[in-house]
Amino acid sequence: MNKKDNKNNIYKIIIIVLMVIIIGLIGLLISGKVEINKKTKETVISSKTVEEQSDIKTAISKVYDAVVYIQVEAINNRTLGGLQVSSGSGFVYKKKGNDAYILTNNHVISGASKITVTFINGKEVEATLVGHDEFTDAAVLKVNADDVIAVAELGKSDDIEIGDTVFTVGAPLGKEYMGTITKGIVSGTNRMVNVRLDSGSYIMETIQTDATINSGNSGGPLCNILGQVIGITSSKLVGEGVEGMGFSIPIETVNSIIEKLEKGEEIERPYLGVQLADISNAYNLQYYYNINISKNVKYGALLGYVENGKPAANAGLAVGDVVIEMDGEKIEDSSHFRYELYKHKVGDTIKIKYYRGDDIKEASIKLDEKIK
Repeated sequence: MNKKDNKNNIYKIIIIVLMVIIIGLIGLLISGKVEINKKTKETVISSKTVEEQSDIKTAISKVYDAVVYIQVEAINNRTLGGLQVSSGSGFVYKKKGNDAYILTNNHVISGASKITVTFINGKEVEATLVGHDEFTDAAVLKVNADDVIAVAELGKSDDIEIGDTVFTVGAPLGKEYMGTITKGIVSGTNRMVNVRLDSGSYIMETIQTDATINSGNSGGPLCNILGQVIGITSSKLVGEGVEGMGFSIPIETVNSIIEKLEKGEEIERPYLGVQLADISNAYNLQYYYNINISKNVKYGALLGYVENGKPAANAGLAVGDVVIEMDGEKIEDSSHFRYELYKHKVGDTIKIKYYRGDDIKEASIKLDEKIK
């Protein structure tokens, strides 16, 4: 091997060593970049977590002192001593002059002979019921403005989206746990929930959340990340054995009638003069109403009774007719019928489609009477 070959071999070795070093350096740089990115990502996630925690704490502080515990005494001759005590939550939403107003659920104060409100600082005062409505499950109480610690801000439930952070404040299981916070997300919007009322079944449009709602939370606020009230929580809408599904009445639903409730005015709803039944139970239809419906009818609200001289009868409806559509909206059952009907005001005219036997007919009904 000559000197020239030795030099070439040396050059080759040097080149190989340099390539190994360069490859190693590139590998270290790539590894370092990944690690930097990883750390940056972790930092961002941590920052977001801290930011949300800060936001939720600020939001809670805005509404916390406005929430109250409500104790209700009602006369019930079936209980020992004839007195029944129940409880729920509520929140101050308005001050005007010497008065302050509290929102809660209608079912919380139903049948009340005495209503006692406890503020977060422990002060107890007697409240006056000024207005309530069964179908929105809303009620307004009045107390002296000087007793109020804070007033909650009302937001807009129309602005919420699935996945938004929400929280509740209330008194689950009673006064001992008043001021309890539960946090979750909006699990669903415009959820239609069937509710059993004293006057029959009814559908309510609700906000669904996975924030825990127990019996004592009824009437308390559902709030967004800004601390604004977007709904009134209601344990009445939660079925037995159901977990992770809470429901709240959208604040817009209550806003539409809140001025009338504050004034103690009646909430007028149209009256048709009919008794409704569901078509799902053929035995009940035959036993109670002596009615057999056509096999073509798959859904709708059956008229089990039609009062003479009232709007439905005046429009030509009769016992045994099954209403399947109202103003273009499909009517699933009797609860849905009431829901669609009560969207209208006294004086409106509605158009319906209905089965009479195997025939589909149409009618216009003038809503010229109200529920008394």
